[in-house]
Amino acid sequence: MADNRCKGCRDDYVVDSKQIERVLASPMFRSDRCVSDSEYETRLHACMSCPKLQGGTTCLVCGCIVQITAKLKEKRCPYPGEDRWSAEAVS
Repeated sequence: MADNRCKGCRDDYVVDSKQIERVLASPMFRSDRCVSDSEYETRLHACMSCPKLQGGTTCLVCGCIVQITAKLKEKRCPYPGEDRWSAEAVS
């Protein structure tokens, strides 16, 4: 039986939208380390249409919370063989 869950997550651990909002409200996410709001929305759109997204929050490839990772400039989409955040992928 294939397990489609993130390797690091237990069944009893769920990150909710309030927790994500609290993290995104921290000063780090209002700095030059973050992408613009429009790029963030583009990245999130790519994540929401990805077959490797679980529960609307977790990337099954790397285990990150996409709403947080997509905000950071230095991060890249971990989709195997393709960066779904690249300009070519979202056009």
